[in-house]
Amino acid sequence: MQQPVKLIECPRDAMQGIHDFIPTDIKAAYINLLLQVGFDTIDFGSFVSPRAIPQLRDTREVLAKLDLSVTSSSLLAIVANLRGAQEAVSFEEIDYLGFPFSISETFQQRNANTTISQSMDIVKQMMELCDRNDKTAVVYLSMGFGNPYGDPWNVEILEQWATELVDNGVKVLSLSDTTGVSSPEKIKTILPALVSKFNSTEIGLHLHSTPSTRQEKIAAAYECGCTRFDSALKGFGGCPMAADALTGNLATEDLISYLNTRGLSLDLDMDKWQEALAFSSKVFS
Repeated sequence: MQQPVKLIECPRDAMQGIHDFIPTDIKAAYINLLLQVGFDTIDFGSFVSPRAIPQLRDTREVLAKLDLSVTSSSLLAIVANLRGAQEAVSFEEIDYLGFPFSISETFQQRNANTTISQSMDIVKQMMELCDRNDKTAVVYLSMGFGNPYGDPWNVEILEQWATELVDNGVKVLSLSDTTGVSSPEKIKTILPALVSKFNSTEIGLHLHSTPSTRQEKIAAAYECGCTRFDSALKGFGGCPMAADALTGNLATEDLISYLNTRGLSLDLDMDKWQEALAFSSKVFS
């Protein structure tokens, strides 16, 4: 029997690439609506340099405006280095620290100005911080479905780094389609191998897709036993490096629709979801 599915809503990912600054009050109001829907986790902000992601420079201010008294959702914040992890764990409200770990040497240098080896050292230190502060690390295996930079890529390399991460205590891995090159065939090849090899580790998917291929990717992932999905309302955000400008995050409404057809009880407040949909026009104008 299929295990219960965790839905991770990602307003942070959806907003971070928008050029014009979204006012802090608008961000907080939007996330507060999402907190009332009933998602397992809200990926709400990022403790990274404002120079790297100017849009998220107000993450601390947004966090202070969130109403967590009426939600069952956990909060996840992205970090890119040890300094960010140290700051994130100081907030009691945050449950998860997300860390992008690219298996492409070129992309890891471009994205975080570190080598893969240096990033592994950061992960080890982040795990110690999480253990001491009762947080859970979520490591995103970036470039999980291919590498456009010419670096070596195959399933064996992916499994090698996944093994090292798990051996260092990582309990949640999210396989990330950074450039939108995943397909149902790749998902059916890669995901079952990871789920089988790391059966005590939670394996999730952070997929990117064009609108026309979302449903087939969701179906392939679910049929392969995926129980953790990242998505964003209307598919906002995604990967600016993708060749197709229509490539974005999985759309949460498509994910909900598919899982409903499979008879899953998602226990979501759809009235609040509709409010969030309506309010999103103020965020993504």
